[in-house]
Amino acid sequence: MSSVSAFISGQNLYRGEHCIVKTEFIFRSADVTFPSCHASTIIEKDNGLLAAWFGGTSEKSPDVGIWISEFKDGKWTIPAEAANGIRDKNKRFPCWNPVLFNTGKKILLFYKVGPSPSSWWGEYKESEDGGKTWSMATKLPDKIYGPIKNKPVLLQNGVLLCPSSSENHGWRIHIESTSDFGLTWKRTKALNKRSNPAIQPTLLVLNGGKIEFLCRSDIGNILKAESEDYGNSWSRLLPTELPNPNSGIDAVSLKDGRKLLVYNHLAKGRNRLNVAVSDDGVKWEAAAMPENDEEGKEFSYPAVIQTNDGLVHITYTWNRKMIRHIVIDPSRIITHPFIEGKWPE
Repeated sequence: MSSVSAFISGQNLYRGEHCIVKTEFIFRSADVTFPSCHASTIIEKDNGLLAAWFGGTSEKSPDVGIWISEFKDGKWTIPAEAANGIRDKNKRFPCWNPVLFNTGKKILLFYKVGPSPSSWWGEYKESEDGGKTWSMATKLPDKIYGPIKNKPVLLQNGVLLCPSSSENHGWRIHIESTSDFGLTWKRTKALNKRSNPAIQPTLLVLNGGKIEFLCRSDIGNILKAESEDYGNSWSRLLPTELPNPNSGIDAVSLKDGRKLLVYNHLAKGRNRLNVAVSDDGVKWEAAAMPENDEEGKEFSYPAVIQTNDGLVHITYTWNRKMIRHIVIDPSRIITHPFIEGKWPE
């Protein structure tokens, strides 16, 4: 480690302030009508960024809809509702877990609608003007939910690989795929047994064309599996060294080949948000800790992308009240090994 790196590390410990170049909230509470929000998603588009999340009275409330904000001219626009679960004047269902994807020609907005995760269904909308206006909702086929929390990956063969899961017969992971951006779909069988519950995978493209997913579990660790045939078949789920307090995660393959993961490095609770980096998707090291609160606040459900300028953008739930956006310069990351699985002190 260089003397400069050692100085930075010593001054900031393992919080990663040296690589976090921007921190902001996407909206102010005075600019919105919803008191609670969760489960953000973010993409890059031609002239900036686009973020979405679900918001309403509280999770599961019928008035929860999908809200969206655009980053342009150096600031985020006031959020607007892009989708909701209104069926008629007497019936409305809550919406859940939006996922944005930019095809290059249009933007897709996947989300879930229904009373609960065990009974919801998948829908999506399209925008041809950068997210300003949206099409009518299209309901996905039976047993197809679309990307359940984290972004899909477009493979070189033109297949959009969507990390998905279901909760109606236990927590089961499925990988869905579409070669025509939502018109037709395929789905793998469940990739885990009900006795090994797991949901909400995030996809990483590894060296040699392999694909890995990492996922949330309730057994205390992030789980992983690999595919060598473009996601058609997968290895058995195995635990990683990384803890998981039954909370959502997300990851991204960086342009320089490294993998970056955002998660809660805790045995329980969601009061700390962490960033880890890996060269191979197997061995991880501590990189940054954007949030750490001992009073029990919640920092959860991250979404992460790398934009064309090389910067990493992360959005996440901030205490169920706001959506926070941070920017990391990956060239300034200094990693530190875990000590017996613990975050460096």
